Amino acid sequence: MNVLLLGSGGREHALAWKLAQSPRLARLYAAPGNPGIAQHAEIVDIAIADHRSVIDFCIRQSIGFVVIGPEAPLVAGLADNLRTMGVRVFGPNKAAAQLEGSKGFTKDLCARENIPTAGYARVESRDGGFAALADFGLPVVIKADGLAAGKGVTIAFTPEEAQAALTAIFAEPGGSAVIEEFLEGEEASLFVLTDGTALMPFGSAQDHKRVGDGDTGPNTGGMGAYSPARVLTPELEREAIETIVRPTVEALARAGTPYSGVLYAGLMLTRQGPKLIEYNARFGDPECQVLMLRLEDDLLDLLLATAEGTLADRPAPVFAPDTALTVVMAANGYPGTPQSGGAIRGIEAAEADGARVFHAGTRQDGNTLVASGGRVLTVTASGPSVSEAQAAAYRAVDRIDFPTGFCRRDIGWREVAREG
Repeated sequence: MNVLLLGSGGREHALAWKLAQSPRLARLYAAPGNPGIAQHAEIVDIAIADHRSVIDFCIRQSIGFVVIGPEAPLVAGLADNLRTMGVRVFGPNKAAAQLEGSKGFTKDLCARENIPTAGYARVESRDGGFAALADFGLPVVIKADGLAAGKGVTIAFTPEEAQAALTAIFAEPGGSAVIEEFLEGEEASLFVLTDGTALMPFGSAQDHKRVGDGDTGPNTGGMGAYSPARVLTPELEREAIETIVRPTVEALARAGTPYSGVLYAGLMLTRQGPKLIEYNARFGDPECQVLMLRLEDDLLDLLLATAEGTLADRPAPVFAPDTALTVVMAANGYPGTPQSGGAIRGIEAAEADGARVFHAGTRQDGNTLVASGGRVLTVTASGPSVSEAQAAAYRAVDRIDFPTGFCRRDIGWREVAREG
């Protein structure tokens, strides 16, 4: 089977690496790809936003399956257009992708279905937001309503910070925001494959959003992750699926907009039980990297079963019991204005002991690999414990020569502390 993978980040490199291992795969194409993805797929020059070009390529190259990595094409309806043309696709249609595309849509669905989540208010103007702040204590969470690449969230500890966040959101025409109560607890990420009816748990992870050690500094798209997140015990995972994920999938099916793809639930583990922070309509980045390193099953087979509506006929996916941990190496200046063009060397040395280096924001400049984005590499390793996986990942990091980059040095710190 010929497969087209869409995307260019570390998530897509991990997906390409795993898809390339499938015996069902004939040829793997990727657009726009990156130098890491090019090790496993033929890179093709297609603009993902140009749906007609994507469809034309699928027809010309007899593409049997399209895997959409990032969220923006899903929210823009690319999966709908591919399905209309008879092309099988992994990823939800536009209406169901609103779970990620509109935080307000998701909060309203949670309210209708009694899904545990933070109290909230949707606001459509700056002054309306200022007025709504009176209903919330401090700290308070301010979210831009649309796609924000994991960075459109402010936790405000003073009224002035909250007002500044709202002012920034409504400085743009058509701004919309959600104000939420602040939830106390530890965060975890739960992944579930669903074909619109059946649910298949697909692992857990814990992400590290803040740019600095000790979870300090501004939010980013993610500076590292590990899997499994043992804080999400089997009992808590079952509770989250039955009280959060299943009611969501059933509500979308009743509405005539069934969800097909991976549903990523960001959870807060509160004293009252798991509560939904947000949904993503795709694999996380860098969570996908640790999930793929642990997955011992045929990824293409699992994604096809999701697209074809046959998940109920498949056994649960097999994951290695070891912990996988990934460290993001970012360009200096991230998450503000990252420094582009810095040379990167030493990836072969980093992978010598079994670590995997997934490319995110890289490009070739002649014979030199250089940085071309904020998050540049995701250095991923595994071990019998979080402490051992962490040590292996940082040994690999330290073999990479990337003078204009940096990373956090404490990925997995909570679980390392618990391991004692």
